[in-house]
Amino acid sequence: MDTEKILGFLGELRQNNTREWFHANKSRYELLRREFESFINRLIPEVFKFDPGIGLVTAQDCMFRIYKDIRFSKDKTPYKTNFGAFIAENGRKSMKSGYYLHLDPEESFLGGGLYMPEAGILKQVRQEIYFNSEILKKIMAERNFREVYGGLHDMEDKLKKPPRDYPPDFKDIELLKHKSYTVWHTLSPDALKRETLLEDIVTKFRAMAPFNAFLNRIFDR
Repeated sequence: MDTEKILGFLGELRQNNTREWFHANKSRYELLRREFESFINRLIPEVFKFDPGIGLVTAQDCMFRIYKDIRFSKDKTPYKTNFGAFIAENGRKSMKSGYYLHLDPEESFLGGGLYMPEAGILKQVRQEIYFNSEILKKIMAERNFREVYGGLHDMEDKLKKPPRDYPPDFKDIELLKHKSYTVWHTLSPDALKRETLLEDIVTKFRAMAPFNAFLNRIFDR
């Protein structure tokens, strides 16, 4: 995958986010999208080896459209300026925890977990953590996980106070204040140019697998 060409195109799109420019450059976009799709189709079976719970998804199931829904947005630019794919059961439409790859000229990264889950799912996740916080902390303390992700990605909308129905003196109350349970690893420009990019991503996703497995326990009941 030629990440330099992909990021170059996305950078130009950021500066020329109009239908006219996009249509004039659509053949470039389609070629680069096929490259990204081919990469994701190579990545999925590698993830399946350590997380068969993702099922038999394809890149088309996992990749996000470049076209934005601007009906309710103040930003009326018509196109996203990134390539993204979420590898999980049912792909990008999944409600489960999974593996995300994001290519963006401003910041590319790997991510995973549950981003802003609906209220019912968030309630179940907090309940799982309340009764099994030691398991989650042990997962996040593993060297491979810690070196790649550090810990939970702190979102700006984290609760200031303990969530309702939980004792404020619970020893791991900070874990229950999150509205999202995600992890994040920035991909440097140099990392994106390496011939071992696929293998590097697989290694980092493998470090995330126990974290995803913990979050997905709520769906197995």
